Amino acid sequence: MSKAFTKETEADDDEDVALPALPAGGKNYMTPDGYQRMRAELLNLIDVERPKVVDIVSWAASNGDRSENGDYLYGKKRLREIDRRIRYLTRRLDIAEVVDPSVHHGNDQVFFGATVTYENQAGEQRTITIKGIDEVDNLRGEVSWVSPIARALLRAREGDEVALMTPGGLERLEILAVRYPPPPVGH
Repeated sequence: MSKAFTKETEADDDEDVALPALPAGGKNYMTPDGYQRMRAELLNLIDVERPKVVDIVSWAASNGDRSENGDYLYGKKRLREIDRRIRYLTRRLDIAEVVDPSVHHGNDQVFFGATVTYENQAGEQRTITIKGIDEVDNLRGEVSWVSPIARALLRAREGDEVALMTPGGLERLEILAVRYPPPPVGH
């Protein structure tokens, strides 16, 4: 089957997902856990996932006509996805700067890796953890260190009031608590 009849193009192979933007001159800060998770994903893709798919594609290719072979077509597509993710992870890990938030354990000032509880003007409390761009999970209350809320909180201390510009206007937040993970045992 000619490429004219498929939705994929040669350009799809080289198309990479844009990296999340870092501030000019900024670094790609990550916690040790976030770095290890990304590294484990990369190694799993290289050592486990990719070889499995390569075996499936080579088996499917040996079955003859590739134009209507679902295993072959899906396998090639999956290989492109895996290779794209490997390139992405490799680039992000290459520029990562691992910062251990436990060095600030016991400190009441907000730095990268802090878990901060704050209260807004309406009396609503919220707790967030400031993490790297590549490791945040919004459902777990994690925000990127480049997010507006993190930027407003960074360098402030427990008891401080900070200003946050929101779409609804200026909002004042009071920092109620700042926590860091304890240092690893033996350090």
